Amino acid sequence: MPELPEVETVKRTLIQLTAGKTIQDVTVHCPKIIKKPDEVEQFMDALKGQTIHDIGRRGKFLKFFLDDYVLVSHLRMEGRYSVAKSGEPIDKHTHVIFRFTDGTELRYRDVRKFGTMHLFKKGEEEKELPLSQLGPEPFSEQFTAELLAERLQKTNRKIKTVLLDQTLVVGLGNIYVDEALFRSGIHPERPANSLQIEEIRLLHKEIVATLTEAVEKGGSTVRSYVNSQGQIGMFQLELFVYGRKGEPCKKCGQPLQKMVVGGRGTHYCRHCQK
Repeated sequence: MPELPEVETVKRTLIQLTAGKTIQDVTVHCPKIIKKPDEVEQFMDALKGQTIHDIGRRGKFLKFFLDDYVLVSHLRMEGRYSVAKSGEPIDKHTHVIFRFTDGTELRYRDVRKFGTMHLFKKGEEEKELPLSQLGPEPFSEQFTAELLAERLQKTNRKIKTVLLDQTLVVGLGNIYVDEALFRSGIHPERPANSLQIEEIRLLHKEIVATLTEAVEKGGSTVRSYVNSQGQIGMFQLELFVYGRKGEPCKKCGQPLQKMVVGGRGTHYCRHCQK
């Protein structure tokens, strides 16, 4: 699943490709992707004549800012946006097509059909699910080491599981939690409330640093992720542990391990993360 760096990269490329374009009409081939409004026809009718003015990101969600609406989109496992000229062949996994008045199209492709789209009146998008219960952005002033410590001290759940909870801080997924924990020297199974304040300060620092570096590299392409221009991310070349089971640790040289924590495959170093 794309995490914050990948979604941020998609956002940036989509702005270049679609900002200022006006939607002529919309085609939906997979109605279950549209979660709001209830009727797909209402979704398609509302978007006719709307211009894309900007694109934002909230956690792992994209936000398309239109004249009267905000379209909130989650890519899930395999969702992908691309821009094509009208008349170009359409892939069988393309489920939503936004046709622009300039003869181009924004196409949403999703092999597994897990992605979602919610359409809100402007100003209403943060008041309802899926955005209303999200935690602070990791790059925001609200996400401090003190806030992180306050939240962690309230639970004895495993730290890996807690960091994946989007109500704590948004945007972290399997890749970057594993990386931040390794860089902090914290074992993924440590109870969250067992961390000392200095460990939490280091963890906070490494969460922000890891995500910042990943954004600068365009995200990580570990499976099928590419940005909206078909380019892969490059941060996978910088990964310390994720996807490297059995390979030598870049710090100590010991073979890296993999286990399951909270139902998620988890990569770590037994020597560096005691």
